[in-house]
Amino acid sequence: MKFLLPLLLVSCSEAFVPAGGLARLQGLNAQTRSSPIFSSINDADEARPSTGIKRAYMKKVAKAGLVAGLALPQAAMAAAAKTEPTLHTGQKIAKAVSNALPFLPPTGVLALISAMPVVELRGAIPVGLWMGLPLSTVFPLAIVGNMVPIIPMLLLLKSKPMQKLFKPLLDRAESKAGSIINAPADKQWAALALFVGIPLPGTGAWTGALAAFVLGMPLLTSLTAIFAGVVSAGVIMSAITLSGKKGGIAALAALFGYAGTKILGGSKKQDFLEASPYWDQSTVPVNTYKNKSPFTGKVVSTKRIVGPKATGETCHIIIDHEGKMPYWEGQSYGVIPPGTREKDGKPHSVRLYSIASSRYGDDMTGNTASLCVRRATYWDPELKADDPAKKGICSNFLCDTTPGAEVKMTGPSGKVMLMPEEDPKTDLIMVATGTGIAPYRGFIRRLFEEETPAREAYAGEAWLFLGVANSDALLYDDEWQAAKANPTANGGKLRLDYALSREATNKKGGKMYIQDKVEEYADEVFTKLDNGAHIYFCGLKGMMPGIQDMLKEVCTGKGIDYDEWLTGLKKNKQWHVEVY
Repeated sequence: MKFLLPLLLVSCSEAFVPAGGLARLQGLNAQTRSSPIFSSINDADEARPSTGIKRAYMKKVAKAGLVAGLALPQAAMAAAAKTEPTLHTGQKIAKAVSNALPFLPPTGVLALISAMPVVELRGAIPVGLWMGLPLSTVFPLAIVGNMVPIIPMLLLLKSKPMQKLFKPLLDRAESKAGSIINAPADKQWAALALFVGIPLPGTGAWTGALAAFVLGMPLLTSLTAIFAGVVSAGVIMSAITLSGKKGGIAALAALFGYAGTKILGGSKKQDFLEASPYWDQSTVPVNTYKNKSPFTGKVVSTKRIVGPKATGETCHIIIDHEGKMPYWEGQSYGVIPPGTREKDGKPHSVRLYSIASSRYGDDMTGNTASLCVRRATYWDPELKADDPAKKGICSNFLCDTTPGAEVKMTGPSGKVMLMPEEDPKTDLIMVATGTGIAPYRGFIRRLFEEETPAREAYAGEAWLFLGVANSDALLYDDEWQAAKANPTANGGKLRLDYALSREATNKKGGKMYIQDKVEEYADEVFTKLDNGAHIYFCGLKGMMPGIQDMLKEVCTGKGIDYDEWLTGLKKNKQWHVEVY
């Protein structure tokens, strides 16, 4: 399997077409030779002087090569200006395969090179026509050949050893697949199909499959989108090869038009899970499923969401609840890990996790929920390694899950962290450490990303304070930056402040903890609370003593009785705490 790595790293998609003079090579049929895509090549070849290659001839050949191959690298084009045209990579590979396996008929050679990551369908179609095969044979054979390795690759990537082996390629695919990552969850199928379907450098079925795995897309969704993209790429390459630039442009325009309607158009509002009126909390679902009769959900995806220098591993886990466990932003799910306790053989007890998505889920269908889970481990200083006997049972179970894994869940539970939505001008102050960010992700998606009634009305300021160890440990930063740049129609906005304890210092020169960052804005925070803002705290329970000591100190400096001040906030339901 390791021999695939160099091939994959070269390119996951290149279009290979005949260059000058190749139209006369054995096997090119008359139909292909007379097509516009090769006409300028053949003309140039006929005019080639016997003593050297003239610059005008090479420019003509280079131009024809550029039209023929949308993904032809610039380096190869530059080389064409200095050396006589030779076989392109796809043709070289086809020739090498044919020489190495002389018993293979041309159709077998075509199917084999279609499966290779450096050729794929986009390179195989022009090569197949160069070999003299009719398009009616080349087109379906190249599709089948391109798709054959994709299925086992997606299945193999579920194993940890294969993920480790393919890590450089998965990282590369993630960097290439920005169009899919940035697409709304319910548009990712169309985005993946478009990504695979347009024959440009860095796209293609292999890269698309790796990107689909990185994003945790379901197997069937990934396969159908990749198949649609491969077929689209086949249409474009056939049009380019047989009809020249005009045919290719027409095919591209048709694909872009269709994909645009799927990705950009037809979006529906997220309003089908709302109360009436939307801010009425009298119908909040509570304890739909209990410990004795939990619901069994299925994992859609599990993804590590912190960098390599983060202190520990945190995962974002999407679970399909089939729409049977509706919840509101700020609630929690219970998870019962599999197995039994060693001490008495009884089933493990339930663990609570704040839900890290809006009620509509990351796919905005209302059928999924997301959890933000940090893997709990214990470092034994004597062993100088993690002690598996003391690791967190439930967090490790969740972080190790793969798509399709079953998870027993209870809930939803809790009302203390719900958002007050009756007055859309209410400011929210959200304070979190680590995975305590979970409920606020639901808040922010509801207010700034989804087309909800809450977003339409919101006119306040949502202020997020997040405390983590370092920049690599930041959670969902890309989402916060996008929300910050996307205020509501009524002027509602997101404000963001980070406390990075290992990278910043407080005013006393010590580490910057969450209470230190809040203290920097104490006057503004107190003013907002006096004006009716709600303040939320979520994270490890160890965060609260430091925060309360800081608030007491600020109260003392302002001549305020802390206990009386806090009692007033609680009485007005402005104080929300959920720690663990």
